[in-house]
Amino acid sequence: MKPNIILITVDQMRRDCLGVMGHEVVETPNLDAMKKNGHMFTSAYSATPSCIPARAALMTGLTQRSHGRVGYQEGVPWNYPVTLAGEFARAGYHTQAVGKMHVDPARNLCGFHNVVLHDGYLHHARNTGNEYKDAFEQVDDYLHWLKSRLPQADLTDHGLECNSWTARPWGYAEELHPTNWVVTQSIDFLRRRDPGKPFFLMTSFVRPHSPLDPPQWCYDMYINQPLKSPPVGDWAQQDDPEQEALNTNCGKGVLHPRALHRARAAYYASITHVDNQIGRLLQALGEHNALHNTVILFTSDHGDLLGDHNLFKKTLPYEGSAGVPLILYDPGYLLDGQRNSSYSNVVELMDVMPTLLDAAGLAIPACVEGKSVLPLLDNASAPWRQYIHGEHFLGNCSVHYITNGKQKYIWYSHGREQFFNLTADPHELCDLIDDVMYQEAVARFRAALVTELTNREEGYTDGKRLIAGRTAKRMLAEARVDNT
Repeated sequence: MKPNIILITVDQMRRDCLGVMGHEVVETPNLDAMKKNGHMFTSAYSATPSCIPARAALMTGLTQRSHGRVGYQEGVPWNYPVTLAGEFARAGYHTQAVGKMHVDPARNLCGFHNVVLHDGYLHHARNTGNEYKDAFEQVDDYLHWLKSRLPQADLTDHGLECNSWTARPWGYAEELHPTNWVVTQSIDFLRRRDPGKPFFLMTSFVRPHSPLDPPQWCYDMYINQPLKSPPVGDWAQQDDPEQEALNTNCGKGVLHPRALHRARAAYYASITHVDNQIGRLLQALGEHNALHNTVILFTSDHGDLLGDHNLFKKTLPYEGSAGVPLILYDPGYLLDGQRNSSYSNVVELMDVMPTLLDAAGLAIPACVEGKSVLPLLDNASAPWRQYIHGEHFLGNCSVHYITNGKQKYIWYSHGREQFFNLTADPHELCDLIDDVMYQEAVARFRAALVTELTNREEGYTDGKRLIAGRTAKRMLAEARVDNT
């Protein structure tokens, strides 16, 4: 029988928040062990670093130019004819998703045989004027489950906002936390799966995305520890004249040190909590005699700036936001290559679909633009892309970036440019855009962005130069698939 495949996704986890990546505080023993018995990609990125467009790349293997989502836009149907889960289902796999999907309509299966859904708090779904198909009372399986145990409970009981730096420990029993629930439901799938078929399971956590509400035990691991201050570049705004940080869901500002400490402690604690529950899932796989015949890929849809450069949340192209973890775990020695290895090749979320299909020995559809990373396991010097192009709609200051994992060029649609040497300056402290030593590299990266944007409907380039001041879009009409 073909190998089982598990895709474990988290929401809003930074690439550097792994013990095995050398983080000075965060403890992730199970993810570290997965790297020890697998392969880690240290230059993995989210090309469009917010939930919806990132998941489109993950589930279709397409660039943002092809899947059409270059910004965060609710309410746009997912009509992709070729999906990751759909390919596994067509190949005879029993397919199941548990946790966050963030698609439209909310109960869209996107190729899975079944979805047990918890998207977290979504403003779109919580709007009481919504249609039945989108109303959270109808679509959220976790909330129904929680109310069966605590009839008056809701997602907002902790008083935390879903995109906020506010933080506090989880107020109910730990087994009621949505992180635990995702693993409980994933384990239940192992019990109910068709034993005559291989399975594809997507275990999709909402955390460490806010609300920052880890259980008390892991909150206590970090709250009384000294935590290093976030890096703040020489190019960043150093003050907060408009007092942006008084907004609990701010995207920038200078937060009070105590509030920032609590937010970062709770964020790290949420990662440790997820890691703990991943360990529980791995143990259950062993008990169900499935671990030896399963390949597991772990990643996130995007990161979290968490105060870097006095910025918060995601969408921006800086490492805290755009960099994601990516570990390919091979407990049964089903893949080639030297285990406990790290690879610096620049990869992105559209590579997940072809990688998992390749790991299962399935054909990769011709429309898929991502690349399987499996050839790199035998030879990290094998032919590979030279760079990735990322972007995100941000109104008049929409942003694009080009990176090869060693250097990064950033262009805002109002004309601002930045350049960073990530090898020497991984925290992006020094903007080198005007440094004479880097002008040749800047010109090369700028030319690459011109190539990527040529013939785009926004008119960002005439094929020779970048043109500032054009009207940005959240969705591209030119996408190759029907998104309307």
